[in-house]
Amino acid sequence: MNTGITTFNTDAVQSFQKFARHPFKFSAYLFWKLPAAWLSGVRLQSLETETCVTSVPYRWLSQNPFRSTYFACLAMAAELSTGLPALMYASSTSRRISMLVTGMESTFVKKATGLTLFTCAELPLLRAAMERALNNDTAETVTLHSEGRDKDGILIASFAITWSFKSKS
Repeated sequence: MNTGITTFNTDAVQSFQKFARHPFKFSAYLFWKLPAAWLSGVRLQSLETETCVTSVPYRWLSQNPFRSTYFACLAMAAELSTGLPALMYASSTSRRISMLVTGMESTFVKKATGLTLFTCAELPLLRAAMERALNNDTAETVTLHSEGRDKDGILIASFAITWSFKSKS
């Protein structure tokens, strides 16, 4: 068991945010690591320490036969709004940490026929779970919520994504 307190390096967090905000570098990262998300148009809108906002457009590569955005494309954008901050914090600590989505629940309220913006505003919960995993050498889970809204702020879909974190030796 690790008895030392592992914290996140503020400079590394800021460096990751700078990387994620760079249009070309982050687009290349998505293309290389998440090509399906890149092809369907999933993009980062903002990444702060408290919130993360991603987007997915309605277009030919993200459509379903019902003239709206395919649910899997919506799920990719929702997952990215919770997973990208986890990557940010994982890259800012001296210890390695494994991350895995262990569950997902979704509710679809309205057809997505334009740009859908997903917001996760529960990043302090994410950070706390990761800190517990790093400091206790135990697996920790946290469920984060991401809401997808259209340009008028109307709720399109909501997701509850459960992450598991465990420190690696």
